[in-house]
Amino acid sequence: MSKDQTKDLIKFIKPFDKEINELVFWLREFVWDLYPTSNELIYDNYNAVAFGWSPTDKVGHTFCSIAVGRTSKNIHFGFYWGSELSDPEKLLIGNGKQYRYILVKGKNDFPKEYITKLMHEAFVNSLAKVKNRNQIMEGATITKSISGKKRELKKHTEKKKAKVLSNKKSVKN
Repeated sequence: MSKDQTKDLIKFIKPFDKEINELVFWLREFVWDLYPTSNELIYDNYNAVAFGWSPTDKVGHTFCSIAVGRTSKNIHFGFYWGSELSDPEKLLIGNGKQYRYILVKGKNDFPKEYITKLMHEAFVNSLAKVKNRNQIMEGATITKSISGKKRELKKHTEKKKAKVLSNKKSVKN
């Protein structure tokens, strides 16, 4: 079962704080427990580590995802086609044509029941997008991309601090 295939994801998430690691894997388990026959698609990209679930191996069929920003360290629980979801409580963030998400700060603040309903709606929508039923596969974890270069928080922050300090000195003089 794919839920147990964690080697790549552990490696990609390892640079983040322990709290982020724990929350990310808790969210991952939440999805796998509800959709054990789905496929996990993993992307270790420049700006974020993102992974989502799909009935196929195609990103366009992804129904939900988790992403961790390298600089912000924000955790998004998102819906690839979130603009199509009902979202009666208006919890989803995003103004683009399709992606919507919630920011996840902790386990206690995560609206499990509400997200479960949205996931069901997203899954049904995702299945409707699959034109060829032969594309449907079950229970795979697939690392789709690994970016050789990763954005680093520390370097970005140091440059920004140096610029702020430089500007403060200029103002004082």
